Amino acid sequence: MKIVIAGAGAVGTHLSKLLSGEHQNCVLIDDDEERLGGLSEYDVMTYNASPTSIKALKEAGADKADLFVGVTPEESINLNACILAHALGAKKTVARIDNYEYLSPENQVFFKKLGVDSLIYPEVLAAIDITNGLKLSWVRQRWDVHNGALILLGIKLRETAEILNRPLRELCGPDDPYHIVAIKREDDTIIPSGMDELRTNDLVYFMTTKEYIPYIRKIVGKEHYTDVKNVIIMGGGKTAVRAALTIPDYMNVKIIEKSSQRCERLNELLEEEEAMVIHGDGRDLGLLEEEGIKHTQAFVALTGNAETNILACMTAKKLGVRKTIAMVENLDYVSMAESLDIGTIINKKTIAASHIFQMMLEADVDNLRSLMLVDADVAEFTAAEGSKVTKKPVKDLRLPFGTTIGGLVRDGVGMLVNGNSQILAGDSVMVFCHDQKLNNLEKYFKKNAIW
Repeated sequence: MKIVIAGAGAVGTHLSKLLSGEHQNCVLIDDDEERLGGLSEYDVMTYNASPTSIKALKEAGADKADLFVGVTPEESINLNACILAHALGAKKTVARIDNYEYLSPENQVFFKKLGVDSLIYPEVLAAIDITNGLKLSWVRQRWDVHNGALILLGIKLRETAEILNRPLRELCGPDDPYHIVAIKREDDTIIPSGMDELRTNDLVYFMTTKEYIPYIRKIVGKEHYTDVKNVIIMGGGKTAVRAALTIPDYMNVKIIEKSSQRCERLNELLEEEEAMVIHGDGRDLGLLEEEGIKHTQAFVALTGNAETNILACMTAKKLGVRKTIAMVENLDYVSMAESLDIGTIINKKTIAASHIFQMMLEADVDNLRSLMLVDADVAEFTAAEGSKVTKKPVKDLRLPFGTTIGGLVRDGVGMLVNGNSQILAGDSVMVFCHDQKLNNLEKYFKKNAIW
C-alpha cells in the first residue's frame, strides 16, 4: 500500500515506524527537517515540505495514496491536507482533531463529504481507556468488544491468586469461561500452551464475557480490592477534561492543576459536572492529604511529563492508593513504569496509531489495539464469505506462530473459541498477535481468497 503521513510529531513518527515494520510504501511529510531526521534508520521516505502545499503533496505521491494521514499538531492543517489529498486522488484520509464537536455523527458526515473519511481525537480515546481502568480497580487493562460481548482483561497476578503453578490445560478447558491468550513475564511475552503455568507477578491477559468478570476476579484473588469511588486527577489538560466527562457519575472526581488560568478554564468546561477543580501541585504531599488522598481509591497522573506522572503515582501508592493510572508518552519509559508497578499506563500516540493502522488493512477489521506491555496487537476481524478461516475448525487452520484466537461474536453474542470451534462467515473474531505482521494474518479473513 501507498501511505502518506503529514506530520512527524509523536503520532506520525510512531505510525511511520509501525508501517516500516510492515514493509509498507510510506512517505512522511513535515516542514521541520529536524523532526524528520530521527527516522533515518527506518524504511520510510521523508519529504521536507508543507503538508498543505499542493506541489509537495503531488511530489510525495498523495494523488496515488491508498491512505493519507494528517497528524500534525495543528487541526486546521490536518483537515486541509486531507481535503487536498482527497481532491488529488487519495483513496482514504484520516485527520487528527482537537475539537470534540467534530465527532458528532452529523459533523462526521459533513467532513466525509469534504473528503475526510475518519477523524481521530487521541484525548477522547485515552479517556475511554482511563474510564475502563477505573471501572475495574483490580485490572491493569480492559478492552470491550462489541459493547462488551467479549472482554479482554490484563491482570497482574499476586500470591493470592488460586490459579498459580498449575498447567493451563487444567485451568482452561473447553467448558471454562475464560481463555488465557498471553502472559507477560518480566521482559518476555508468552503465547501459552497447555503445559505453561502462571506465576506470581505475571501480567496475564484473559478473554472472557461480561457475566464471568466476578468469577475472574475470584480466581485471581482480587476480591479484596476496593471498588473506585473517589478519584484524584493530577493535571488539567485535554485528556483530563475528556476523562472527567467520561467517568461514571457514581465516582467523585477532583482535578489538581498548577495553573490558575487553566483552573478557571476547567471550571468553565466542567460547569455541569460534579468534578472539583483545585489549584495546586499534585506532588504536594500536604495538599494530597488535605484533599483526602487516604480515602481515595484511584490516582490518575495526566501531566505532559512522563517522569512526573510516574513519580506521582508511586507517591500515591505509598500513601495507600490502590489504583494508579499514568500517562506515559515517552515509550522508553513504559517498561520502567510497568516494572515500578504503575497500574494502568496510557500512551495517546499508540492508541491513535492503532486506530489509524487498522484503516490500512485490506481485510474487514472493526477494531485494533496495540498492547504496549506485551508488544502485541489485538485485532477484531470479520470473517468473509469463503475466507480460509471459515473452511476448517480452528485447530486445523495453521495460524502463524505467535497468533491465537481468543473468542468471537456471533449475532451479538460473545463466545470463547477452542480448537474444535468452527468460525462462520460474518463472525467477528478476536485475534491476538505477538511478533507477527498483521498483513500476514488478514489473508485468512479476506474475501475471494484462493486456497
